[in-house]
Amino acid sequence: MSVTEMTETPLLTVEHLTMRFGGLVANNDVSFVARTGEITALIGPNGAGKTTLFNCVTGFYTPTVGRLSLRHPDGREFLLERMPGYRIAQSGVARTFQNIRLFGGMSVLENLIVAQHNKLMDASGFAIAGLFGLPTYAKAEKAALELAKYWLERVRLTEFADWEAGNLPYGAQRRLEIARAMCTEPVLLCLDEPAAGLNPRESGELAEILTFIRDARNPNGHRTGVLLIEHDMSVVMRISDHVVVLDYGRKISDGDPTSVKNDPAVIRAYLGEDEDAELPPEVAGDLPASVVHPAPKEI
Repeated sequence: MSVTEMTETPLLTVEHLTMRFGGLVANNDVSFVARTGEITALIGPNGAGKTTLFNCVTGFYTPTVGRLSLRHPDGREFLLERMPGYRIAQSGVARTFQNIRLFGGMSVLENLIVAQHNKLMDASGFAIAGLFGLPTYAKAEKAALELAKYWLERVRLTEFADWEAGNLPYGAQRRLEIARAMCTEPVLLCLDEPAAGLNPRESGELAEILTFIRDARNPNGHRTGVLLIEHDMSVVMRISDHVVVLDYGRKISDGDPTSVKNDPAVIRAYLGEDEDAELPPEVAGDLPASVVHPAPKEI
C-alpha cells in the first residue's frame, strides 16, 4: 500500500455510535474517522460525551448502536464493537487515562517491560521457553528491553530508569504513561486529557512527543494514529490535524483546526447564546476581531 493510500484510508471509522445508560443518551448518532499518521482531537464542553465515546472505542463499554471498525495499514480489519475489551487491546489499540495509572512500586523500566507482557508470554511458550532459557525467548527479551530503552530516550526518562515510577514528578509520570502505551506498538493511541495538570513547559514537551509519535514510522514502515481528548486548546490547535467537536452527546463540528475554531456552533457550545461574551484567548486564537470582541449592541 502506498503512503498516499495509507493516509487516505481511515484507521478508525466510527459510524452512528449511540450509547445509552437507561434513559440517558451519552452519545447520539456520532460518526467520524481518524487516520493513520494524524492526530485527531475530540473536544467539547464538560459532559459532552467524549470519555464515553473513548470507552466504547477502547472496549470498556459496548455501544448500544453503531459500528467501530479499525483497519490496520496492512489491510486487516477489526470490528471493535463485537470484541471483548481485552481483545481490543490486542488488536492494536492503546490507551492512557485522565488519572495516571502507572505501577507506582515498579521501576520506570519495569513499567515499560510489563507493557510487553503479551509478546514475552507468546515467545516464552507460556513460561516453558523462558524457564529453559531457549534462544527464542532470549531474543524476545532483548527486543523488549531495546524497545523500552528507545521510548525512555524519546520521553527523556533514561536517567530515571531505576526510579520507582510513583516517585517521578507529575509531568514525567505523564510522559512515562505514554511511553508505556507505545511499548505495546499500537496502530491507534488513545489519550484521555494528556495535558491535564501540566504547566506550559510540560505541555510543550508533550506536544513534541505527540508530533513525534504521529510522524515516526515503526519497523513495518507504518505510522501511528493518535486520538485524544483534550481541554487545553493551545495544545489541540497546535498539534491536531483533525478536530471533532461534541456537545450534549452529538457531533456539532468536524474538520481541520481552523475551520472548527471558526464554526459558530462551536463558539455557541463553549460560550452559550450570549453573543456579547468574549472568547477566552486559547479558544479565540486568530479569529476575526469582530467575533472575538463583538461590537456593543445599539439600544
